[in-house]
Amino acid sequence: MRRVLPQPCGELSAGVLAALGGRAGSAVPTVPDRATADSRDLHMALHTCYALHYAGFDGVDEDWEWNPQLLCLRSELERRFLTMLRSDAGSDLDLDRELDALLTVPDEDTGIAAFLEERGEPWQVREYFAHRSILHHQEADPYAWLIPRLRGRAKAALVAVEFDEFGGGHADRIHQRLYADLLAGAGMNSAYLFYLDAVPAHMLAIVNMMSLFGLHRGLRGAGVGHFAAVEITSSPASRRMVRALERLHADPASIRFYREHVEADAVHEQLMRREVIGDLRAAEPELRASIAFGIHATGLLEDRFAEYVLTRWRDGRTSLLSAEPAGEGSEFDRPFANEQ
Repeated sequence: MRRVLPQPCGELSAGVLAALGGRAGSAVPTVPDRATADSRDLHMALHTCYALHYAGFDGVDEDWEWNPQLLCLRSELERRFLTMLRSDAGSDLDLDRELDALLTVPDEDTGIAAFLEERGEPWQVREYFAHRSILHHQEADPYAWLIPRLRGRAKAALVAVEFDEFGGGHADRIHQRLYADLLAGAGMNSAYLFYLDAVPAHMLAIVNMMSLFGLHRGLRGAGVGHFAAVEITSSPASRRMVRALERLHADPASIRFYREHVEADAVHEQLMRREVIGDLRAAEPELRASIAFGIHATGLLEDRFAEYVLTRWRDGRTSLLSAEPAGEGSEFDRPFANEQ
C-alpha cells in the first residue's frame, strides 16, 4: 500500500508537509491567526498530523508521530476546530432529544442518498464515492480508541459492532476492503486515500472529527455519540444507495458495500443506542452532554457537506476540487459496466 503525502493547499499545510519531509525534530510552523477552523488549509494540516497515527506516509520519519513540537501544533489546530464545533452546536443539547431526532423520518429526505436514488447520474455517484473514500479507507479505525476507555456492557457492545466493521475475522469482509472493492467495481482508483487532494474542507472536517473524538479520552462521550449517529442513520441511507446503484446497473461489488450496511447497521443501531449509550447513561451520567454533543456535531458537519455537494450538482458543477475526474462529460461520466 502506497502512502503518499497530500498536496499543500495553503501556508499552514505547506509548513506541516515541509516539516515532515525532514527528520523528526525539524522546525514546525506556527499556526497563523488568520487560519480559520473551517478552512481547507487548517483541515489538511490537521488530517496530515492525524494520519501519522494511522498508516503514516512513505518516507516520513516515524518519530514524527509523537514529536512534542508537532503535537503542540496539532493541539492548537484541534482547539480551534473544537471551539468552532462547540459554538455551532450550542449549549442547549439534550441527549434524549438528539436520539429522537436521529430516529425521526423526515417527510422529505433532501440528502445526498435521496438525490442519487431519484436522479443521480454516474458521474455524481462516482464523485460521492471519491468523497467518502477518505472516510471509508479508515472506517471504524478511530472508534477502536474508544474500547480501552469504556467498561462493562458498553465496552462489550462496542466491540461487537467493531468486530462486524472489521469483517468478523474475515479479511475480505473488512468494510475498508469492501469500499476498495466498491471503487474498483466503479472503475475508480481504489488506492489508499487516492482522492484526498480532490475533496473539500467539508469532507476533511468530518474525518478529522472522528480522529479528534477518538484520540482524546475527555471526548470519549462525543466519540460514542458520533459512532451512534453514524450507525443509526446508516441503514436507511444505505438502502437508498442500493436502489440508486441498482437503477444505474452498477457493479455488484459497489452494491455489496451498501447492502452490507443495510443489514449490519440495523443491528448496530440497537447495540449502540441501547447497550453502549444505555450503559454509559447509567454508569457515567456526566457523559450525557458529551454524547449529545457528538451526535449534534456529526449532524452539523454532514449537513454542511451535503449542502456543499448538492448545491454544485444542482448547478451542473463538479463537487470535487480537481478538474479532471469530475463533472458531466468527464472521465467519471460513463455508464457503469453492467448497464445494458
